[in-house]
Amino acid sequence: METQESKMDLIPIEKRQRSFVLTQIGLRTLAFGATLAATLLMATNKQTINLFGFQLDAKFSYSTACSFFVGGNAVACAYSLLSLPFIFIFNSQGSHPGNYFFLFLLDLIMTVLVMASASSATAIGYVSRKGNSHTGWMAICGQFGKFCDKAGGALVFSFAAFLLLFLLTILSVHRQRQIPLSTNARGLPGACVHP
Repeated sequence: METQESKMDLIPIEKRQRSFVLTQIGLRTLAFGATLAATLLMATNKQTINLFGFQLDAKFSYSTACSFFVGGNAVACAYSLLSLPFIFIFNSQGSHPGNYFFLFLLDLIMTVLVMASASSATAIGYVSRKGNSHTGWMAICGQFGKFCDKAGGALVFSFAAFLLLFLLTILSVHRQRQIPLSTNARGLPGACVHP
């Protein structure tokens, strides 16, 4: 009778574990796609126009903020792809549940990196669209509309990736809260208590 009850108790745990793994895989795959799209859109973004007989170019590499945007999203893209096998490794039996903490830290770093790179590109994009009369910066999106529209699309993908990575950090924290504390022979928390 006890073995049947213990099997019944394990079913919800197995379902929760499977749900956790599938959610992790889904969010990481979506984050990979969003960061890849943001990186490719911005990295291939350039436009050339003729203005009064002069040829003017707009490229992402002309702005350090846009270069940071491409680099930050490229790093997050590579991380999202490379972190997928670790979900299976950490989920395998015999793996210490505390390993998820390291994944949480890396998720948090990638979340901050994507947010910082998207924010810097957004600030430059705003000046490109609106200009700044106080500093004499002119809006260029009237002349380089295709360039600005493509950069805007890259920003949408990057902010979507930020939200996905943020959800991953929340999921990792929730997972950490479910890990029971180990107890020693005296029933005290922690395994390193000496007699």
